[in-house]
Amino acid sequence: MQKFTLILLATTFMFACNNQKTAKNEPINYPVAEKTDSFHVYFGDTIPEPYAWLENDTSAQTEVWVKAQNEVTQNYLSKIPFREKLKKRLTELADYEKYGTPFVKHDKYYFFKNDGLQNQSVLYVMTPVGSQRATTLQNAEILLDPNKLSADGTVALRSVDFSNDGKYMSYSISRSGSDWEEIYVMDLATKKLLNDTIKWAKFSSVAWRGNGFYYSAYDAPTAKGKEFSNVNENHKIFYHSLGEKQKDDFLYYSNEKYPKRFYSAYMPEEENAIFVSESGNNNGNRLFIEDFVPRALPDIKPLQLIAPDDQYEYSVVEMINKYFYILTNYKAPKYRLMKGDLTKPQIENWVDVIPESENVLTSAGFTNGKIIATYDQDATTRAYVFTENGKKLNEISFPTYGSAGFSYDKKEKDIFYSFNSFNFPNTIFKYDINNNKSEVYIEPKVKFTPEDYQTEQHFYTSKDGTKVPMYLVYKKGLKKDGNNPTLLYGYGGFNITYRPSFSTFRIPFLDNGGVYVIANIRGGGEYGEDWHIAGTKMQKQNVFDDFIAAAEYLISEKFTSKEKLAILGGSNGGLLVGAVVNQRPDLFKVAIPEVGVMDMLRYHLFTIGWNWASDYGTSADSKEMFEYLKNYSPLHNIKNDGTPYPAILITTADHDDRVVPAHSFKYAAALQAANTGDAPKLIRIDTKAGHGGGKPISKTIDELTDVYSFIMWNLGMRFR
Repeated sequence: MQKFTLILLATTFMFACNNQKTAKNEPINYPVAEKTDSFHVYFGDTIPEPYAWLENDTSAQTEVWVKAQNEVTQNYLSKIPFREKLKKRLTELADYEKYGTPFVKHDKYYFFKNDGLQNQSVLYVMTPVGSQRATTLQNAEILLDPNKLSADGTVALRSVDFSNDGKYMSYSISRSGSDWEEIYVMDLATKKLLNDTIKWAKFSSVAWRGNGFYYSAYDAPTAKGKEFSNVNENHKIFYHSLGEKQKDDFLYYSNEKYPKRFYSAYMPEEENAIFVSESGNNNGNRLFIEDFVPRALPDIKPLQLIAPDDQYEYSVVEMINKYFYILTNYKAPKYRLMKGDLTKPQIENWVDVIPESENVLTSAGFTNGKIIATYDQDATTRAYVFTENGKKLNEISFPTYGSAGFSYDKKEKDIFYSFNSFNFPNTIFKYDINNNKSEVYIEPKVKFTPEDYQTEQHFYTSKDGTKVPMYLVYKKGLKKDGNNPTLLYGYGGFNITYRPSFSTFRIPFLDNGGVYVIANIRGGGEYGEDWHIAGTKMQKQNVFDDFIAAAEYLISEKFTSKEKLAILGGSNGGLLVGAVVNQRPDLFKVAIPEVGVMDMLRYHLFTIGWNWASDYGTSADSKEMFEYLKNYSPLHNIKNDGTPYPAILITTADHDDRVVPAHSFKYAAALQAANTGDAPKLIRIDTKAGHGGGKPISKTIDELTDVYSFIMWNLGMRFR
């Protein structure tokens, strides 16, 4: 591909006014971005880039534009009459105690708890008293309170890991929603921090070995002001010895031949081997191993490549003596559990423990001499107990279809799991594996009545005849008269499955006559790797067709109408929303693209965007791939001929270094400049926030107040 760039930026910011009307017939004066003569050339095709200057998210010019856009958006939202009442209701509903699933480490219980409106959940520790194991949390004490790490709650706890001797806990934090992480170490006996601090870690596991740990990081950024947008290259694995400075950490592994790949380490408790995963090139990863017999750092031998084909996923789930267990989709699109031997670790020597079945195997773990395996069956969790040799013993029963996650340890007896669904708040259960019985351990007290709501699963037919599942939830007594406000959510990418889940933030929408829907479209992992691949690269249109068919089904079945239908999606789902609005603007009344990938021609040039090429392909791959991406890229396909578009609220954040805000900035500028009718086209730009992970509850409530206010107002709903 031949590419040229010409950027001509004016020295002053210019405003223009496109007068459009709000729901109250008041004009919206958009601060239209200046158009420049910038362009790029792809395979002889010149593509104008008039808003390329908005890619510089820290420039004074961009900051002026961002401030002006937020003022326009907040002015519009402030005039929605029920906005403050909705915020009050969302706050009331969120104010209840929330518990994470307890986990056991070195004969102590750990769990996260949020009193209700704490910005970040707090980590507690409890030592069981006598024989009363797992019976009470009343004697628990705070181990780490992330709320004390910042005044506004924008420092989030990302992960905790424990040394294999039980003396230390490492924990990683992120600031303002960024993917950059800092790692700290606590002495568990004294609860005091050590002087050890790791900076510029990213997409890192922490694998303890002896008196230190492995972690993954990039070199410190050198371009000031570009820490959240410049491309990330040359991921490395280091070993940190406690008491040493980070600059003296031992570089365990790097590969300059592949600068755009990720490397992470896994160390079993036995510390008899290290596994290294290399990903970022294809849909899966390559797996390496080094066994220790016995050696100490830095006396190492070259890693052995034991699983070379990175179109498949290989995840080490456990090590027992000399055997390691791998969850993989290697020649098994719906995954299987395999066993390898350290003495002959290559993949050709692995054997099945739990073979592939008709449903997707999503997790497997060892406890009490048995295996607990979870599956996805039509996008709902099913769980079974197996012997260590793979013989199925029991199914674990759940209250309804929903989402479940287990916590267990091969050396501990206690097993916990969490379960939730659309009308079933997240509840913690204790599971007796010997008698196959579950009992409620912690039940939340949410201010709503679950029995008032109906949950259903439907299957509809997409454009090419594929059957696609969707979940619906609404308040009982709903009339299928085609007049119900409906919010349709979709994602459709990266092998990610969306199961039924609980959120108090949907309740006001449901209580005011709304229908909430999740469409389990292709590109996700609902039916394994084949379902995923069917929504990637030059099959990406299947994702959009599935989502459009979901909307048409809801209309044909009289759940809703075009005038009552809103759509929402985030990240890859933001791309989905932007694409289908361009393709079928007549089908939707409201659209919410959140932190979306909106520029499909340049996405791979920012931070870790190159990692998404396995799903999308890139504009540099071939002329055919460039043409395919250009034909659905949300930024490049906005109509400008008077075709009415739905009311659109774009959301992004200034610290999003996953999908950089330039995607949403350029899309908003282009959308506001186009002739797409009178419905509002607004952008909400959060500050000290990122892609969504670790967002404090205060910011979450503020954002969802704005999003649901915009949806309900533009669907003509009332708030009671």
